[in-house]
Amino acid sequence: MADSEQGKQKVRVDKWLWAARFFKTRSLAKAAIEGGKVQLQGQRVKVSKEVAVGDQLVIRQGWDEKEVVILGLSERRGPASEAQLLYEESPQSIARREHEAQLRRAAGGYRMTHRPDKYERRQLQRLHRDRQASTSDD
Repeated sequence: MADSEQGKQKVRVDKWLWAARFFKTRSLAKAAIEGGKVQLQGQRVKVSKEVAVGDQLVIRQGWDEKEVVILGLSERRGPASEAQLLYEESPQSIARREHEAQLRRAAGGYRMTHRPDKYERRQLQRLHRDRQASTSDD
């Protein structure tokens, strides 16, 4: 951290997320904050909210949810090695993310690559009918 950055007490949360390299642009950080994907001390936060050293953030990105404690402030986006010094992820958060990733890998993660055609739609309809019939029999 530069000496001029150590003198600052607070930084806007969108600037900090961008500087810490959680988001590629400030507008993506802003969209995540407005979408409720960033929480400060367990509460939803507004884009202009200022964060300080010691604050705890919960950041959801895709499948992952990271709990981080702010260790340093910066309004400037620097190299990744410098950005990693701005925060520390909690050990529980790391363990939970690794466990959930392992579960996703074990589940196989089937994803449809196209819209179902007529034949596949009928198979799905049969499957749904059979499931409903089996649950109503129980």
